[in-house]
Amino acid sequence: MTRSPMPRLPMPRLRLAAAMLTLALALALALALAEAAPAVAAPGAGSAQTQNVSWAPGAHWSQTYIHESDGTTLHADILRPAHLAPTAKTPVILSVSPYFNHSGSGGVAGALDGFTYDPLPPAHPNDRFADLVTGGDLMRKGYTFVMVDLRGFGGSTGCLDYDGPGEQADVRTAVEWAASQPWSTGAVGMYGKSYDADTGIMGTALAPKGLRAVVAQEPMYDGYRYLYQNGVRYLNSLYMGIWYDQIASASGVPFGDDPRYMRSSLYELSHPECLTRNATAQMTDSDHSSPYWRVRDFTRAAHDSPVPLFLTQGLIENNTWPDGLYETIAGRRAPTRAWLGMWDHVRGNETARNGRLAMGRAGWFDEVMRWFDKYLIGAPLSGANAPSDPPVVVEDNSGAWHAQPAWPEATSTSTVALPTGRYLDSGTAIGSYGTQQSKLTVSKGSGLDRNRGLWRVSSPVAAAMRISGVPQVTVDTSSTRPGAHLVVDLYDIPASGEATRITRAATVLAAGEHTTRFGLLPTDWVLEPGHRLGIRVVNANSELYLPSGSDATVTVRQGSLSLPLDAHTWPSTQGNRSVFLDDYLAVGGRYQLPAGLMRDCSPASASRISG
Repeated sequence: MTRSPMPRLPMPRLRLAAAMLTLALALALALALAEAAPAVAAPGAGSAQTQNVSWAPGAHWSQTYIHESDGTTLHADILRPAHLAPTAKTPVILSVSPYFNHSGSGGVAGALDGFTYDPLPPAHPNDRFADLVTGGDLMRKGYTFVMVDLRGFGGSTGCLDYDGPGEQADVRTAVEWAASQPWSTGAVGMYGKSYDADTGIMGTALAPKGLRAVVAQEPMYDGYRYLYQNGVRYLNSLYMGIWYDQIASASGVPFGDDPRYMRSSLYELSHPECLTRNATAQMTDSDHSSPYWRVRDFTRAAHDSPVPLFLTQGLIENNTWPDGLYETIAGRRAPTRAWLGMWDHVRGNETARNGRLAMGRAGWFDEVMRWFDKYLIGAPLSGANAPSDPPVVVEDNSGAWHAQPAWPEATSTSTVALPTGRYLDSGTAIGSYGTQQSKLTVSKGSGLDRNRGLWRVSSPVAAAMRISGVPQVTVDTSSTRPGAHLVVDLYDIPASGEATRITRAATVLAAGEHTTRFGLLPTDWVLEPGHRLGIRVVNANSELYLPSGSDATVTVRQGSLSLPLDAHTWPSTQGNRSVFLDDYLAVGGRYQLPAGLMRDCSPASASRISG
């Protein structure tokens, strides 16, 4: 099974150079093979012929090409139920992705990072969603499954266009094409995870004719917010463009794919400007309101869309963090279902090595197929034994699951003061955990605190308190230079002082005195009785953000944090503790408080919070 090639840490330079050399040699070989290949189409290649696929029992595979008005040609792999006549009308489940190359989801160079790469003939459709085809029993149930390559990837031509008008045209075209085929009922659903969940959110926002429902696992909601946060660049902005260039540049399967597929897969060889543009476009504009990014933000349009949306989102995600989740689903009127919880970048059905479900909740494909059956076929959920799928299920940090009608459902807010003082926004980022944690000291709120962070810790809470939604920050600062970074981290602190980060956010400050307002990442976290809330203001988190290097002195004059609190008692629902939660509590989000901080927070000086 392949996985999404969106690694959290950049490849070392030597490894990246090796990958690029491997890629160049592979491209040269593939080009020669494509030119020398006989002009005979492989079975099913752009024709009515079909063939069986080992990973899709009961399916016949064919390929075709879809032409767009701007000259781009999209390649599609089609899996049809073998027991039905070629003209039998079926609903269609569609995925539009950069990961469907016949030679592997990660491309040629992806083999260096553990991705699947099988260059041996015969060619076959990518098995990225073999789990859906078999787990959802698509062929027996009479669904057609279509995999369309985004422009520039797999067998599609055209230049890469990260979330832009080109990719949006691809999604619209693919949906409307699938809805209009003689073997289609006209009802199309979209399915994906990560980037091809992003295209599902894109489809929700565009609402093309024929799109009846979307399932999006761990999506992006806004192209900007995967690479930046309020003007602060994430580390992944350094390499994402290059990584996707190598995926796009991968060829088809030598001696397996037909000549047309091979030529299309090598489109970038004759259009090198595609790769240059993609590798640099996301690095040149940190302004979220710029025209480039405005057209790549789908949150508002997806929120207002009539298309039913079913998504999963890890609230402590290590890849596609939940930035944009709130804007997309809070108060959404169209049918909306969500699994929210304490997992990382995994699928609803994915299992860990010990066999445990990664998300912890059973019945993923059963629920997905009830969703598609309802909106693509119109199958009612009726009868005394019919399952009732809650609109939203949430796993909190205790590992417990509950069901609720929507998210978030805050009943009140509590406002606490931010710490005040000064820090130096130097070129050295201090992380929230790791080897540098012993160097962190307590800020006394006066004098220059060189990258140690400013802290405020609340008094212990008397009763359990659930923070559910998006905490909001308002802060008054003065900065000696423009471009300084300000990061706010929120922590859950037990009596031991081994705190766990609940959520965080960063922003860029202008020079001089300013009031800045921004939201932290969405969360759903319960502070247990006796625990304290910790607020840290600092210049950077080294495992996430690039330091600004502004060397500005930042003074936090005053500020507040508004916490959305949910006092409901929601009914429990089935679900076990997600696998990633234990790692996060033990290592990933753990932070040892600076010595003396708990002692220095006397009842008279500590902030008080209440529900």
